Amino acid sequence: MTASTLRVGNASGFYGDRFDAMREMLTGGPLDVLTGDYLAELTMLILGRDRLKDPNAGYARTFLRQLEECLGLAHERGVKIVANAGGLNPAGLADAVRALADRLGIPVRVAHVEGDDRTAAHPDSLAAHAYLGGFGIARCLRAGADVVVTGRVTDAALLTGPAAAHFGWAPTEYDRLAGAVVAGHVLECGAQATGGNYAFFGEGGAERPGFPVAELHQDGSSVITKHPGTGGLVDIGTVTAQLLYETAGARYAGPDTTARLDTVRLTQEGRDRVRIDGVRGEAPPPTLKVGVNRLGGFRNEVVFVLTGLEIESKAALVRQQMRAAFAESRPAQLSWDLVRTDRPDAPTEETASALLRLVVRDPVQEKVGRILSGAAVELALTSYPGFHVSAPPGRGTPYGVFEAAHVPQDAVDHVAVLHDGRRVPVPAPRDTAALDAVPEPPLPQPLPPGSVRRAPLGLVAGARSGDKGGDANVGVWARTDDAWRWLAHELTADRFRRLIPEARDLPVTRHTLPNLRALNFVVEGILGEGAAAQARFDPQAKALGEWLRSRHLDIPEVLL
Repeated sequence: MTASTLRVGNASGFYGDRFDAMREMLTGGPLDVLTGDYLAELTMLILGRDRLKDPNAGYARTFLRQLEECLGLAHERGVKIVANAGGLNPAGLADAVRALADRLGIPVRVAHVEGDDRTAAHPDSLAAHAYLGGFGIARCLRAGADVVVTGRVTDAALLTGPAAAHFGWAPTEYDRLAGAVVAGHVLECGAQATGGNYAFFGEGGAERPGFPVAELHQDGSSVITKHPGTGGLVDIGTVTAQLLYETAGARYAGPDTTARLDTVRLTQEGRDRVRIDGVRGEAPPPTLKVGVNRLGGFRNEVVFVLTGLEIESKAALVRQQMRAAFAESRPAQLSWDLVRTDRPDAPTEETASALLRLVVRDPVQEKVGRILSGAAVELALTSYPGFHVSAPPGRGTPYGVFEAAHVPQDAVDHVAVLHDGRRVPVPAPRDTAALDAVPEPPLPQPLPPGSVRRAPLGLVAGARSGDKGGDANVGVWARTDDAWRWLAHELTADRFRRLIPEARDLPVTRHTLPNLRALNFVVEGILGEGAAAQARFDPQAKALGEWLRSRHLDIPEVLL
C-alpha cells in the first residue's frame, strides 16, 4: 500500500447485515478505512419508530456491539471507521462510542456529521432527512478523527469523504469525485459486489461471499477486490450488477458531483480484481434529495389456503363472505391476490394448494384488527371445504409511506462536529447544474437474421433490481458483445411491459449504457407508497429482475 492508494473496505450493506463482517474485514487484510452502510429508506422508518419510544434512540445499535469487539483491532491496525449508523441521532451515537472507548480504555477520537434532519420542515412526518455529501466526513478525518459517524448521507459519501480527505480533493474536482462515487456505489451494499444476490450465483463462492474492498487512486480510478481467501468472486459481472442497482439513467446525481455512468469503463485485471476508470463527473444538482417517512396507517393480512379442486370457485366464495363481513365498516384499502401454487394430481397437500391473500389498510387500527380477524376466524366452519388459514390475523400493525422531496443545497446546515467539539460548517457547492436527460446513445448493429429458440432471457443476460420510493429499477446486462447487439434491440420498454404485466399500465423508461452492455428500466409507481407500505408481494422489488430473466423470448440460436 502506498500513499497514492487509499484502501477502503465495507463491512455492512444494511442494518442487520452479517455481524462478524467487521472483524473479518479488520483481520483479513490491510485497510486504511472501514465503512459501514446501515441505512435504507425502510431503516429510517424503523429508527423513527424507535425514537418515538425513546428520544435517546434512533441509531443502529448493532454498530455499537460490533465496535465493542472490534474497536481495539481498528486502533491497533490504524484503520479509520466511517459509518452512517448514526441514523436519526448521530450525536447520540458519537457519545455512545466515546463512552464505549473510555470503558474499554482505547484512546480514539470520535467525530460526527449532522445537519441532515429536516423533520421540522415536514411536521406531519416521522422522519425527514436530506442526503448529505462526503465533505463533512472529510473535514472530520482531516482534523484527526479515528471514528466518524453520520446520519443520512448518500451511501457513496462513505467513500467520497475519506477519499477527499486522503487525496486533498477540492469540491470542484468532479471527475475524481465521480470516480469515488462509482466505487462507493459498488461497495455500499457489501457482498452484493462479491457474488451475493448475483444472477449467475453458481459461478463461485456464493455460500459465504466476502465483503468488498476498493483500492482508490489519486485520479479517482479504483480497483474493486476483496480480501484473499474470502468467498465469492469479483468480476465484471458482479461489479456491473451493483452499478445498475437502484440507479436510473446516465447521470447519477449526488450532493458532491453528478457521476456519468455512461463513461464508466470496467476491466478485469486479474482474479477478483476489476478496474474502474474513465468516469467523468459534472457539477452536482442545486438541490438535495430529502427522504420523508410518514406513518400511513395500519395494515393487516390473512392468507386463506385453498386445496384441491375448484380453486377459483373457492376463492370467489371467500371474497363474497368477507365482503359481507365488511359491509358496515369497510377498510380504506382492501386487496385480494390469488397465487396459484397448486398443481393437478399433486403428490403432497402443499403442492395441491393455492394461496388467497387478503390485505387491508386503514388509518384506524380497529378497522383492520378485530373486524378482520373475527370475520376470518368465524368462517372456519361455514366456508369452502378444507378451510384453513396460514396463520390467524393479528391486531394490525402500523405501516409507513415514503416520498422524496427536495431542498436547496444552501438551505441545509451541513456541519462537521470534530472530535474536540468544534463545529465546522460545510459549505454548499459553489457551482451546480440542473439535471438534464442525456441523449440516448446509438445502438450497436443488430445481429444478422438467423434461427431462434424460445428460451428464458436469463440464459443470455443478467439482471438486478431494487426500490427507490414507489418506483423500481431493473438493470439488465449482456455478457458478450453479440448478446448486447441482440438485447439492445430486443428488450424495448414496450417488450418489458409485455414481459412484466404489472408494468403494463405504468410509465417505464429505458436507459441505455453501452459501456456496460446494459439497459436500465425504471418502473414508476409499481411499489405504491414505498417498501414500508408493502403494496406488493415483493415490496422492495428485489426479485423483479429474476422474474424478468425467467420470461421466455425468441433468442437467436447463436447466443444459446
